[in-house]
Amino acid sequence: MAVEKGVAVTIRDIEERFVEKGLGTIRNFLGKKLEKGKLAKDEHDAILGRLNGTTSMEEAVAGADMVIEAVIEDMALKQKVFAELDKLCPPNVILSSNTSTLSITKIASVTKNPDRVLGTHFFSPVPVMRLVEVISGEKTDPKVLQATIDTMTAFGKTPIRAKDVPGFIVNRFLCLLYNEAADQIYKGYATAEDIDLGLKLGSNHPMGPVEIMDMAGVDVVNNALKALYEMTGEERYKPSALFDQMIKENRLGRKTGRGFYDYSK
Repeated sequence: MAVEKGVAVTIRDIEERFVEKGLGTIRNFLGKKLEKGKLAKDEHDAILGRLNGTTSMEEAVAGADMVIEAVIEDMALKQKVFAELDKLCPPNVILSSNTSTLSITKIASVTKNPDRVLGTHFFSPVPVMRLVEVISGEKTDPKVLQATIDTMTAFGKTPIRAKDVPGFIVNRFLCLLYNEAADQIYKGYATAEDIDLGLKLGSNHPMGPVEIMDMAGVDVVNNALKALYEMTGEERYKPSALFDQMIKENRLGRKTGRGFYDYSK
């Protein structure tokens, strides 16, 4: 987390309740570290002092060196955000998208300064997962790419360079895994429990693919697969019918209390 590394951070969302939810998640995470003795009280207080929230885009980007967008996987929405950011931020400010599948070049196409646009795809849960894919668009300045790699390293992440192809590197693998898991459950070939146990014990995965989908959000996984399918035209990325069924039933995972597993108890 940037704020833990001494960087002032402002979170922006469209409604105050979403801002407070985001801030609350961070406060809770830091509070647990404090309770476990992984963080001293003065460090804890100093970190929170560098953290702010707002619903104003203009206020959020004021004085920023880098802006990281993290809206849902919707190209039109991302382009709308980047067009606004391009107008509000001076040309020296790096604009980054946390997209997991969408084209950085296409996102940057709505800006007057596409050379300062790139992707930084973080993995969930972000405070725990060290990897970040850093993706250049067709017009990304090499200096912007290197500055971002250096920044991610300073934040304690391990950056890898990825080409601007659908799904970049990791999600081209993971989405296939998620889709196969959902399809096996849908067809009655295996249970969620057995799939997760099989991948954890048979492939040494720290978490099973079904557990990850519930954590990330069934709708989020479905959107990622849809985007990959539309961009590549490859049948292997066509979302399992189970995703639509679960979304209609509001079984989106942990965030709704029920997904592939039941979290309501």
